[in-house]
Amino acid sequence: MKILVTGSAGFIAGYLVGELLEHGHEVVGIDNFSKYGRTEKSYDRHPGFRFIEGNVKDIDVLKGAMEDCDQIVAGAAIIGGISLFHEYAYDLLAENERIIASTFDAAIWAFRNKKLKKINVMSSSMVFENTATYPTPEGEQLKCPPPFSTYGFQKLSCEYFAQGAWEQYKLPYTIIRPFNCVGIGEKRALCDKEILSGNVTLAMSHVVPDLVQKILKGQDPLHILGDGRQIRHYTYGGDLAEGIRLCIESDEAINEDFNLSTAVSTTVLELAQLIWEKINSERPFRYVSDPPFTYDVQKRVPSVEKAKRVLGFEARTSLSDALDEIIPWIKKQIEIGGI
Repeated sequence: MKILVTGSAGFIAGYLVGELLEHGHEVVGIDNFSKYGRTEKSYDRHPGFRFIEGNVKDIDVLKGAMEDCDQIVAGAAIIGGISLFHEYAYDLLAENERIIASTFDAAIWAFRNKKLKKINVMSSSMVFENTATYPTPEGEQLKCPPPFSTYGFQKLSCEYFAQGAWEQYKLPYTIIRPFNCVGIGEKRALCDKEILSGNVTLAMSHVVPDLVQKILKGQDPLHILGDGRQIRHYTYGGDLAEGIRLCIESDEAINEDFNLSTAVSTTVLELAQLIWEKINSERPFRYVSDPPFTYDVQKRVPSVEKAKRVLGFEARTSLSDALDEIIPWIKKQIEIGGI
């Protein structure tokens, strides 16, 4: 199968492209390097991979990219941590709407005129921003209040694009919601604003790389956002890539939506202590709480039963094992100025 991945130079896509190639698929990647600048991937010279430098808002570029593709993964978007929700509240809505509209326009054209069979939409756990139902099942996004953040609202809009394209044009889809991806490859974004956290200046606002940086740089006591009781499901990028691949390959995934996540809940405080012990095992753990951001969701617990039942997907990599890979990578990036 030949698969077009938009936003192929991004964080999750870095895992996904490798996963698809490893399982015998051909991949066409498209990106304009707007987030991290130019990057190199281990699969850049893989015979099954072709890269196109281009802007996915350009429908002609997209049509050319998906000329002979069987499926598309709509992954391109402006995305970042919760601080980005404040800095780019309008752009997260307007630019991402332009990106998803051009992607669907091209996909509908390829479905009607070429060989495209399905679009896979990368949504987000933020569509459940205002849920009070835990574990949160697929379908809850239609019952709970809509997200407050423009990012979460736009991701919900992406899901409605899929619904509309199916209702009007019969374009099959799968909606994919990753939960709290962790792994290597997430670097300082070109648009990130520097944020002072205690005595350490950060340029990212995803909790795992932020905490690792602060501890590696000797912060003591460790500054965390909020009281640390926020609950997350930190899911390894390699596991998410497997789940996305299964969504692509499975006929049972057509016109369905899936939460892709580990089943394990972890508080921010538990995460901070685990990272601390891996880096500073000889020193007692101390922390202070800083004011949280507005859109720092306090509880995010997905139901993972549907993905297991329909796709046979389970995230198997523990947070501890993921951190054993992430911490040395971040340490290296600090040394070379990549973070």
